[in-house]
Amino acid sequence: MVYVIAYLKAHADKGDEVAALAAPLIDATRKEEGCVSDDLYRKVAGPDTVVFVETWKSRAALDAHFAEPHLKAFQAAMADHLAEVRVEVVYPEKIEVL
Repeated sequence: MVYVIAYLKAHADKGDEVAALAAPLIDATRKEEGCVSDDLYRKVAGPDTVVFVETWKSRAALDAHFAEPHLKAFQAAMADHLAEVRVEVVYPEKIEVL
């Protein structure tokens, strides 16, 4: 298994917009081959930060996800909404930061 933890910090008061734009992405991602789970959380102390927690069967499945049109569309839509992004790919033996 491969896990992804993606932290997206929106500009002030844009957290609701980011979460709303993420809903269709999550629905499409959950249907992808190799996706075990994809959930979105919001920080209680920082509602403009959303956190994706994903589980993938393999790195190959995750790589296929990175090429999906729905992910690329989400990334384009986020261009003006985000102040910071940190994506961690977690393996049993290491953590890769994208």
